[in-house]
Amino acid sequence: MVDLFGGNPDNPLASIVDSDDSVQLLDTTLRDGEQAPGVSLTPDEKADIARSLDRANIEFIEAGSACTGEGERETIRQVTALDLDATVTSFARGVQRDIDLALDCDVDGVTIVVPASDKHVERKVGTTHDEVVEKTGDLVTYAKDHDLWVEVIGEDGSRADLDFLERLMREALDSGADRSCYADTVGHATPETTYEYVSRLAELGPVSTHTHDDLGLGMTNVWASLAAGADLVHGTINGIGERAGNVALEEVAIALAHGYGVETMDLDEVYDLAQQVSHATGVPLPPNKAVVGENAFTHESGIHTDGTLKDDTMYEPYPPEMVGRERRLVLGKHAGRAGVRAALDEHDVDVSEEDLAAIVERVKRLGDRDKRVTDADLLAIAEDVQGRERDRHVELLDLTAASGGGTPTASVRIRVGTEERVASGTGSGPVDAAVKAVRAALGSDADAQLESYHVDAITGGTDAVVTVEVEMSKGDRTVTVATSDSDITRCSVEAMVEALDRLLASDAVEDEPEPEDALADD
Repeated sequence: MVDLFGGNPDNPLASIVDSDDSVQLLDTTLRDGEQAPGVSLTPDEKADIARSLDRANIEFIEAGSACTGEGERETIRQVTALDLDATVTSFARGVQRDIDLALDCDVDGVTIVVPASDKHVERKVGTTHDEVVEKTGDLVTYAKDHDLWVEVIGEDGSRADLDFLERLMREALDSGADRSCYADTVGHATPETTYEYVSRLAELGPVSTHTHDDLGLGMTNVWASLAAGADLVHGTINGIGERAGNVALEEVAIALAHGYGVETMDLDEVYDLAQQVSHATGVPLPPNKAVVGENAFTHESGIHTDGTLKDDTMYEPYPPEMVGRERRLVLGKHAGRAGVRAALDEHDVDVSEEDLAAIVERVKRLGDRDKRVTDADLLAIAEDVQGRERDRHVELLDLTAASGGGTPTASVRIRVGTEERVASGTGSGPVDAAVKAVRAALGSDADAQLESYHVDAITGGTDAVVTVEVEMSKGDRTVTVATSDSDITRCSVEAMVEALDRLLASDAVEDEPEPEDALADD
């Protein structure tokens, strides 16, 4: 049997709940996260993310690597000029020039990275263990003489000789470093290794942990580190980073809060941060991603939906509001009567028990065809079962779009009630231009919010059919619509118009004046 905690009969994580400040977070989204393949953040995007991190009360923000180039230094300066509450740091290699470049960016601190494993000491840097130790002490002294907060990372520490790593970090702390950091640079370590290494470093002084997820053990190794005495966790929002990524800070934060009552950040900001980083980096959130994935608080199963409607906590470990989310009940092949009735109630549709049974059966049949049943599907089924005619309030009559050789443009002809409207728009692409044209045509009628826009190719080849799913909201009402077409622009506009029609038709019903005889005096 694996003995992760060295036979300690007590809960080794008990020490982390001694105070609310017992665990801190260092966010490296702007440095390590940006090193993910294909990710490049603009200075404005980095500044905006840094503001959001600070608003979430994350204590340390690694703004970048000042040694990268003048463009990166200008970006770091843009972050330090924000006068954030967080300690803003720069990544620095084990050379004095990197510290000078960081100082030129007016950072509060540096993370000095020095070689720790034999691979890095002998083969990458081409030096000796004694020289690394001596140089590290000199660099720490230099940085502290310039009033910087200093953390020293032994690169590839999880593959270093532990006695040497301990000697190296002792020198760093004796020279004035604020803390050492255990780094599983290539995601190599097991929890047992992590616990052993961090335990030794924790005996020297404050220690941080920096884990990667190459073995899927990033989060587990954070927990082993905390159990061993680490009190600061490096990570990124959404877990983005090199190769398989870093540990996801939002997962660390919610696990500490829910499991141990330890607050590390303002959890209300979690979902907005996740969305912001996803949009800026172009790295989408997997639906099954913990905490921030689309499915994290979404229920389809009839048993689960029924239980959730009776008790919010029945099938959720913590309320979605805790991390800035909302619970969603969706319909598909697993839908039950309770879930379908709840979805109909959201759209103010009353049905008899007989009609409900028929609607549930139709929903299940649609779900059996590997189709998610959207709000528009459900309402169309209900209208058909109840024999109700649908009066469209908004209808797309014509659409033209062009994007070759210049600014993408689009024009639309739309019927709103009995009135035809024509408008045009420009955008970053034909879809963007077409959506802006629709909004221009609708004017004040289009004051709905586009909550999500998702595209899936459902056939292969250059003539692939795509499905566009949109979620739009107006006030306290939300509607999801999915449409399929080989033309992504038309598909997108038709989905948006369908959603707006459902939302605006509800408004029209609510605003419809009562008959005159109903208002007459008795």
